Amino acid sequence: MAGLVPFLAGRMVKAVVILFAIVVLNFLLVHAAPGDPAMVMAGEAGAADAKFVEQLREQFGLNKPLHEQLMTYVGTVAQGDLGFSYRQQRPVWDLIADRLPATLMLTLSAFVVALVGGILLGTLAAINSGKWSDSAITVVALLAYATPIYWVGLMLILLFSVSLGWLPAFGFETVGAGLTGLDRLGDILAHLVLPVFTLGLFYMAVYARMTRASILEVRDMDFVKTARAKGLRESRIVFGHILRNAILPVITVAGVQGGHLIGGSILVETVFAWPGIGRLAFDAVLQRDYQVLLGIFFVSSVMVIVFNILTDLVYTLVDPRIEVAK
Repeated sequence: MAGLVPFLAGRMVKAVVILFAIVVLNFLLVHAAPGDPAMVMAGEAGAADAKFVEQLREQFGLNKPLHEQLMTYVGTVAQGDLGFSYRQQRPVWDLIADRLPATLMLTLSAFVVALVGGILLGTLAAINSGKWSDSAITVVALLAYATPIYWVGLMLILLFSVSLGWLPAFGFETVGAGLTGLDRLGDILAHLVLPVFTLGLFYMAVYARMTRASILEVRDMDFVKTARAKGLRESRIVFGHILRNAILPVITVAGVQGGHLIGGSILVETVFAWPGIGRLAFDAVLQRDYQVLLGIFFVSSVMVIVFNILTDLVYTLVDPRIEVAK
């Protein structure tokens, strides 16, 4: 781990350059979209005359040339300020900070469930290659991969909430229940089950198929035959030798997709009325709230970069032969 500090320093420099490019690109793309936030605000105020609209543009700097708006925005982001929401009259940081814990709870839980479940199912399928269990896991994974996320969420609501009544369908917690301590935690976890499974099912299918294919490729290599010749237990061979070498491609894909879970959470949060930044992004699009949308894009980009750096660090734990400085 001697190269950890140079590695992190180099990655931080690259991250700053990438974030700058992302900030500029997102700003240009968002402002290229049709719609005028001043007209939206004026319409909500019930006074969409030209003079009032022009006052709103001047108040929020929308009447300036695009390059001046861009320079102003980049300067504020460099100072740690993501701007001010036109629609909600609050700093963007405050809006994101209110919603981010719910999104992190949802996405991280879905990521862990998808990764652990996918690896276990893929390993089980590979060990029983050609048997009925392998065929069943492969078919289920294919169906989960091909099924739209929102449809899965709606079907789970109909089954477990409407028909069986086992789990709550919508929201973060029971409104007006006044629960505290462990009771409130249990209530939140009950609301979390369906969104987590809905979001994680697609990625679980991906990891299961990748794990199966990777294990089938590794299991007949010479080092595995040597381990069997030494008389090691089959479980130790599978988890200590085969899976440890086969899991690297899965980690690579998981590290990339981990930061992208927030994109999938937009649909899930909308279906389950989950109060996260995915739902906030959806509302910002409808309301033409550029600053909120850009702030969410920025936070999402940071999450993707962090996940990629963590993925490189995890490589060294799974396979010490890989040096972090390379």
